[in-house]
Amino acid sequence: MSGAARTAICLLRCDLRTHDNQVLHWAQSNADFVIPLYCFDPRHYLGTHCYGFPKTGPHRLRFLLESVKDLRETLKKKGSTLVVRKGKPEDVVRDLITQLGSVSAVAFHEEATQEELDVEKGLCQVCSQHGVKIQTFWASTLYHRDDLPFRPIARLPDVYTHFRKAVESGAKVRPTLCMADQLKPLAPGVEEGCIPTMEDLGQKDPVTDPRTAFPCSGGETQALTRLQYYFWDTNLVASYKETRNGLVGMDYSTKFAPWLALGCISPRYIYEQIRKYEKERTANQSTYWVLFELLWRDYFRFVALKYGKRIFSLRGLQSKEVPWKKDLQLFDCWKEGKTGVPFVDANMRELAATGFMSNRGRQNVASFLTKDLGLDWRMGAEWFEYLLVDYDVCSNYGNWLYSAGIGNDPRDNRKFNMIKQGLDYDGNGDYIRLWVPELQGIKGADIHTPWALNSAALSQAGVTLGETYPQPVVTAPEWSRHINQGPVSTGKAGMGLV
Repeated sequence: MSGAARTAICLLRCDLRTHDNQVLHWAQSNADFVIPLYCFDPRHYLGTHCYGFPKTGPHRLRFLLESVKDLRETLKKKGSTLVVRKGKPEDVVRDLITQLGSVSAVAFHEEATQEELDVEKGLCQVCSQHGVKIQTFWASTLYHRDDLPFRPIARLPDVYTHFRKAVESGAKVRPTLCMADQLKPLAPGVEEGCIPTMEDLGQKDPVTDPRTAFPCSGGETQALTRLQYYFWDTNLVASYKETRNGLVGMDYSTKFAPWLALGCISPRYIYEQIRKYEKERTANQSTYWVLFELLWRDYFRFVALKYGKRIFSLRGLQSKEVPWKKDLQLFDCWKEGKTGVPFVDANMRELAATGFMSNRGRQNVASFLTKDLGLDWRMGAEWFEYLLVDYDVCSNYGNWLYSAGIGNDPRDNRKFNMIKQGLDYDGNGDYIRLWVPELQGIKGADIHTPWALNSAALSQAGVTLGETYPQPVVTAPEWSRHINQGPVSTGKAGMGLV
């Protein structure tokens, strides 16, 4: 019937925002009733593929629940609400189509990796069976995939710098969408549903550690507040390049990554705010560097499109044979922060306690696991998947491939020196003292190498190696060059906003 009311289901996944949301924008003009829908997919709470860690840990789950609640509140202010269901999206959508009888379209943003693509395939099958239109969009990156200067995606450069230069010179960022102040209502008879609790999804609410570098809540509201603070209230963005390798506190980096991962903030909105800031305040290497890091995020997403399942394979993008070990005892030392290498242990304890770790820390602990311990890189990638509050499948696996030397890296045998890195970025050991308090009695830079101290110095510091703090599980010969030395230099570029 031509006069029948049209209902559009807007399936939201990693796009939990009302600003610059193409799915909601399209539905507003193409339907009489709009159902913004979020599904708590039970597959997200199973074990990881290789090692069976929980896919979604407590810190990210809490952040997700906060983001879903915030989106519902914002949608209510706009005359709508967020419909929430527990179940597989393809099953939930089928049930809604059957219940309502008026669904004309299902709209969603496309994703890049296999499990998400499988969901999209299932949705297409459901809609085909019921004669319902599918409307999809690409919106997870700063640069739209259709605007890249290399098509098809198989022509994507295998070196980030080549990608960055080509995009910066040959592509434009699309403007953010102008969203309606009021949204179309839900279809009659649709219940909004209850947002599950942590316990409903098999997790306990984590205790907030006072030492955390990320004490923020999830949601679009908090994301926009953080940008306002970091850019306009404090001008911290103007010194981002100098501070981004920090380890302690909230303000050494943007901290946008957790909100970007769930789509609570649009990368294009960040871009527009950077350009506005550069026009009204200052343009420098720091403002550029925020965009540089957003481009890393784009790159890993496009790499996932190019290589598909290979980003998860043991041999990586290069099909490289590496004799990875699967020593669970060594892995336990790494994940629990008990390797006997203080800089590694501090970072791993921070991750376990807070769900967050600095970009500098991530690069170091990944290098340590793959290059010093020689463990299967997927152990680390899946542990990060479990714990990181800002887990993003493409960035996580892309970075781990890079660290393992089987991804996109023109340099062979890239390996971080744990002692040099610790001295460069935590020269006095304050970060280590924060997270490895059993070493607090060791003064200055000596805290990085307690095994190099004599028994008198250890006794004075109240440290007994092998009892109060572990002996190192491994020592690399190149570390000896930096024992009892201070900071030497700063490091290379980062690999995505954290």
